[in-house]
Amino acid sequence: VAWFSLVGLWIYWYVTNYIILEQIGDSLSPQIASEGRNVFTLVGGLVLLVAVSVGMSLIFRRLNLQVKMTQLYDNFIANVTHELKSPLASIQLYLETLDTRAVPRDKQKEFLSLMIQDANRLKNLINTILDISGLEQKKIAHNYHIYTIDEILNEVIDEANALFKLPDDSIKISGTAPCQCVLDKNAFKILLNNLIDNSIKYSEGPAKIAIKKHYTNKKAVIKFSDQGIGISANDQKHIFKKFHRIYNKNIPNVKGTGLGLYWVKEIVKYHGGKIEVFSAGENMGTRFRIEFPIYLATKKRFLENLLKLGKMRTQQQES
Repeated sequence: VAWFSLVGLWIYWYVTNYIILEQIGDSLSPQIASEGRNVFTLVGGLVLLVAVSVGMSLIFRRLNLQVKMTQLYDNFIANVTHELKSPLASIQLYLETLDTRAVPRDKQKEFLSLMIQDANRLKNLINTILDISGLEQKKIAHNYHIYTIDEILNEVIDEANALFKLPDDSIKISGTAPCQCVLDKNAFKILLNNLIDNSIKYSEGPAKIAIKKHYTNKKAVIKFSDQGIGISANDQKHIFKKFHRIYNKNIPNVKGTGLGLYWVKEIVKYHGGKIEVFSAGENMGTRFRIEFPIYLATKKRFLENLLKLGKMRTQQQES
């Protein structure tokens, strides 16, 4: 509004002066009359106003991004605080009970088991935050080696079944991808564990996950889909952003920090791959499509550099 007002005033001033000069121009010297009618005065002023407009829009855009980032950061702090306080309060309660009451031996073992679970939950949260920091500083995902997609996927899924204590029919794998890709096994495990964890969190009942794999001449493709609550079209645009979380009235108490899918995207990017998300709507499930470049078929220089990083990492560990 301010900018349009300035433009309007500038044009009004120029047109007014032009009309006045037209009326009394004959009584003025030719030099003054020609300078008053100079169109470059109008154009120059408009260019200056446009420059001011662009500068102000950039400032406001930057300010808007900063405000949004601050809001996301505040949400992250609130989520992390809740995630830290909950297991700590649980551990404190068990310890106080053990200290003030004569607890039977079998109940003591149960309390100790629950406290270990809460301690592991705290450890995993702290490790996640540290790993995200390391990922952004390119300090992790350096242990690259050549793996066959079929073999590493089956191995990681078997470990995930044990980690999440899922029933045998929770995850179904189909298709084949005997192609070789350059991967960091630990990072690949983190990627799939985050997707599985999200599917468990955002499913109203037991999670049902389908993993389909295939390959083309240049890329290995993994399609990860579930039957959860789905993702709205608006959330799909922001799902991979840092600190972004999905809030659903059907599952209001989902725990998390908003870093999982951001982490997933960064890992895929560091492998030279690509990830996309699709959901048909509420209660229609979610599908992730992940691509990895096949070794010696595409991105040869990039993948060779990743292998060099893996060799350097191995040499450092051996020394």
